[in-house]
Amino acid sequence: MDLTADSLLSRAAHELSPRADELIHDVEQRLRLEVPELWDEPDVSQTTRENIAEHVVAILFGIEHDIEPRRIDPPPADAERARWLAQRGKPVTAMLRAFRLAQVRILDRLLEELPRLTSDAELINAEARKLIALMTGYLDRTSETGVLAFQAERDRQVQWRLSVVNEASVRVGTTLDIARTAQELADLATEYFADAVTVDLLDTSSGDAPPAEGTLVVRRVAQRSVMDGCPETTSLEAIYGESPVPSQQLQTYPDGSPPARALITGRPSRHHLGPSASMLLVPLCARGNTLGVAQFFRHHKPDAYGDEDLLLAQEVAARAAVAIDNARHYTHARATALTLQRSLLPRSTPALSAVEVACRYLPAAAQLGVGGDWYDVIPLSGARVALVVGDVVGHGIHAAATMGRLRTAVRTLADIDLPPDELLTHLDDVVIRLTAEISCEVSAQAVIESAGDIGATCLYAVYDPVAGRCTLARAGHGLPVVMTPDGTADILELPAGPPLGLGGLPFEAAEIDLPEGSLIALYTDGLIEALDHDVEAGLTRLCRALEQSSASLEATCDTVLAALLPADRPHDDVALLLARTNTFGDRQVATWDVGADPAEVARARASVSEQLISWGLEELDFTAELIVSELVTNAIRYGRPPIQLRLIHDRTLMCEVADAGSTTPHLRRARVFDEGGRGLFLVAQFAEHWGTRHARRGKTVWAECALGTPKVFSDAAALDLEGISGVE
Repeated sequence: MDLTADSLLSRAAHELSPRADELIHDVEQRLRLEVPELWDEPDVSQTTRENIAEHVVAILFGIEHDIEPRRIDPPPADAERARWLAQRGKPVTAMLRAFRLAQVRILDRLLEELPRLTSDAELINAEARKLIALMTGYLDRTSETGVLAFQAERDRQVQWRLSVVNEASVRVGTTLDIARTAQELADLATEYFADAVTVDLLDTSSGDAPPAEGTLVVRRVAQRSVMDGCPETTSLEAIYGESPVPSQQLQTYPDGSPPARALITGRPSRHHLGPSASMLLVPLCARGNTLGVAQFFRHHKPDAYGDEDLLLAQEVAARAAVAIDNARHYTHARATALTLQRSLLPRSTPALSAVEVACRYLPAAAQLGVGGDWYDVIPLSGARVALVVGDVVGHGIHAAATMGRLRTAVRTLADIDLPPDELLTHLDDVVIRLTAEISCEVSAQAVIESAGDIGATCLYAVYDPVAGRCTLARAGHGLPVVMTPDGTADILELPAGPPLGLGGLPFEAAEIDLPEGSLIALYTDGLIEALDHDVEAGLTRLCRALEQSSASLEATCDTVLAALLPADRPHDDVALLLARTNTFGDRQVATWDVGADPAEVARARASVSEQLISWGLEELDFTAELIVSELVTNAIRYGRPPIQLRLIHDRTLMCEVADAGSTTPHLRRARVFDEGGRGLFLVAQFAEHWGTRHARRGKTVWAECALGTPKVFSDAAALDLEGISGVE
């Protein structure tokens, strides 16, 4: 039979076409051995099988019908399949190797057909060369089309992954709240590449130690699903022996389970849960510590998770882990600072007859941290009371610690009965010394950066219920508000004073008379300052809130806070101190003028005895007479007239002797042969407290006795004066 080259190839293709299924099977078996990555997943293997069949049919059809080589088109779905392989994370080399192996196998089968059709060796050689050129051209066009489609899809995926990672950088970690950060991770993942997400964090105090097997207690801090209620996690977690876990609930991972292995090893993993379900396990690691694990489930999307999906989940989880670690450290530091501050604030206010008090402290929003606002109520001698409110510049544990040091300093200075303006002067020196100490402890650069960080404001008020008068001084602090008994609230104008820490500038005190039942409000700037109004508007709102009638001071505090602060956390720390004044009348106070004559001591004792009988305090007669005798004697002997004796009947009995002298009495230990020096020792033994306070002119020596039968020297053992050094 006389055959040309073209007719010989066409005849060979025609003879082989009925056995196309056999050829397809042959190529498939070859690819299964040589390119196993195209057969490891059912949907990928099905696509590969369809692609082989269409290519074999296209080649045989083109050769059989003598179509020009460049006009033999690949299957229409060839480019789409290449893009699909890229989506599944298959390497482009696998696709090219499959093309080449398939070409070789088809070429071999066609060459085997040629000797059966002719014995002309020269024709067979020519036909073979033409066939090789034809197959090579087809392979080049097919490979080029597939690579272009594959690379375009890979570029698109890379851009998409970069956009997701960038979106994670923007949307995950917007706050320093651990639960919210974890929920932001879950929300982002379900929006882009997951059907359900759970985030579990190790339930440890610090999380710095690596998790150990058998101790993997975690808390479900966030979960999200494309379906309401996250029902898929119930069935998917059941595969690994876990029970459904509600949000914020503790659970323990079984030993050897995939989540437990991920936590211990710190390595991510990919799992197929069924024909249409898969899962990614990604540990949340930051700064060398494993914080927890995120689980990403896919069951609604048609494609199971691939290696590219795992890389994307790792990138997103890594950013979330850093944000969670930052939030964890911040939460720990904030809790420490808040605990420190609350331990430094008064746990409760003392019961006082001079004033009825109510107070509140609210920390700032979480982003700012704990501040240095504080308040205090300090009992003073003479039934007086000191009301203090202060604010340290800055936030954090250093501000809280500075607040504690200043509060201690104020209490110490208040114990020596300094007037408000003098107390603030000494407190100003304390702040200056604190600044100098910090400056010595840090580097020069740190000093420059932290200049002005140490500073504070303070308002110090002393209320005297006997005189019905309040003395106030302020150091850069806001003006107090006073509401009179008629229900009118006004801002109390006080002399301005510089903030603490400046030094060299004086403070000035002001005295005001407060009728009984007046309400004075002291506060820090966080109460009246806000972004939507100025200080004047805040003071006006404070006055209006105080004028609203309330059943108690506690209710008034709540009313003020509700009227001036946002519904959530305030933008700055807030301290509020309300005090309603009381006054002492003649029934509680007795006063006598004492002449500078030793004979006046006996008359003073008699007057005190009569007054105690009228008050029903006969059991204190001996103690009070002894104390008054010693104090009056000292005033006559060492002081200067005029001399005044005063008794105050409150929760205790207070004895005060005032004179115009400035000499301060001191307690000392008398020697055996000394004739004096034992008077104040006896006063200290019989009185609960005693001390001296100075005024502009003169001083007052006071002693305070507890009501009831005196416990000092109440039995025979206590009367053993020989056991007291210096007493005969």
